[in-house]
Amino acid sequence: MNIVVTGAGGFLGGALVERLLAHGVREVGVVTRPGGKRTRLDEAASRYPNSRLRFIEANVIAPADARKAVEGADVVYHLAAAMKGAPADMYLNGVVGTKTLLEAIAAGKRKTRVVLVSSFGVYGVADQGRGALVNEDTPLESHPERRDVYSQVKLRQEQLARELAPKLGLDLVVLRPGVIYGPGGSAFSSRVGLNLFGVFLSLGGSNLLPLSYVDNCAEAIVLAGQAPGAAGQAYNVNDDDLPTCRDYLREYKKQVTPVRSVPVPTPSSRCCLSASNVTTAGRRGSCPPSSRPTRAPPRGAATSSTTARSRRSGGNSWFRRKKACAVRLNGCEASWALRTDLVLGTQLHRWGRARYGNPR
Repeated sequence: MNIVVTGAGGFLGGALVERLLAHGVREVGVVTRPGGKRTRLDEAASRYPNSRLRFIEANVIAPADARKAVEGADVVYHLAAAMKGAPADMYLNGVVGTKTLLEAIAAGKRKTRVVLVSSFGVYGVADQGRGALVNEDTPLESHPERRDVYSQVKLRQEQLARELAPKLGLDLVVLRPGVIYGPGGSAFSSRVGLNLFGVFLSLGGSNLLPLSYVDNCAEAIVLAGQAPGAAGQAYNVNDDDLPTCRDYLREYKKQVTPVRSVPVPTPSSRCCLSASNVTTAGRRGSCPPSSRPTRAPPRGAATSSTTARSRRSGGNSWFRRKKACAVRLNGCEASWALRTDLVLGTQLHRWGRARYGNPR
C-alpha cells in the first residue's frame, strides 16, 4: 500500500509517521518543503530498520509538485497547514493547497482514501447553551468572520474538501483534534490563557480543555486511514478525563515550573484580549486565537462524542487507559505499545504520563 503524509515535518506529522512505522508499514512517502528539517523523521526511521521513508520535497500549492507528491497513493494523510503568519499566506497554504492536492489525487484515477486533519476549532460553540455536548453533530461555525485566522482557514479547508471529495471520487475522512500536546509542543493553549507583558492571564477557568496527547492523536489518524467504515465520517479526537483549564495551569505550576499568573474574570477578559490584539497588530495581520468568541462547556460536560457517543452506543471510541491504548473506528481496532526505555523529552511529557498513564 502506497501511503503519503503531507506536513510530515511538523509536530503532529512526525508523530504520525512514527506510528505508521510502528504499525509495520514498510514504506511511507513523507512530503516536506524544500530545505525542511528531517532530523526527527530520520530518528524515527532509525528505530524501524525494516521500514523506510521516501522523502518527497514538494510544495503542494504548485500543481506539478502536488501530482509528484501523491502519484500512485492509496492513502493520503493531509496535515500540511500554516499555524500562523499573514492571513493570505495561511489561506494559500490551507485552502488553496488542499484544493490543489485533492485535484492531483483525483488525476491519478485511483480510489484513494484521504484523511484530512481539521480542528476542534471549526465548531460554532458560542451559540450553544451552557453545558451543551459538543460532538460531531454540533453545527460548524456560522460566523467565521468573528474568529481567528487559523479557525477560519480550517473551517474553509474542511468545507472545500467535503464539497470536492464526492465530485472527484475521493474517499474522505475528517478528524478534528482538540489541543494537541506532548514533547516538542506548546506548553499552553490560548484556551487556557495568554502571556501578556510577562504575566500569564488565566482566562479558561472552569472550561474543559479538550486535550489530545500527540501520540494518541497520531494513532487515531492512522486508524482513520485503515478503517473501511470511516469513509465519509468526521471524528473528534480528544483524550478521556479532560482537565479544566484551571486544573491544567495548576498542575503545570506544580509539575513543570512556577508561572506567574493572574485569574481574569470573564467580564475583564475583553480588555485583556483587546490589549493582546494591540501587541500582535504588527504580526503581518494575524490575530491571537484567544480572541475567539467561544464558550466551552463547564466541568463535567462531554466535549467529544468520539468518547461520549461510545458510552451511549458502544461504538466509535478512542480510549487512553492506564496500561493500554486502543482505538476502535467502525469495527477496526488496534492496540500499540510504547518502548519502555523511551527517553522523556520534557517535564510536561512526564506530567502527561503521570496523569494519563504510560501505554504498555
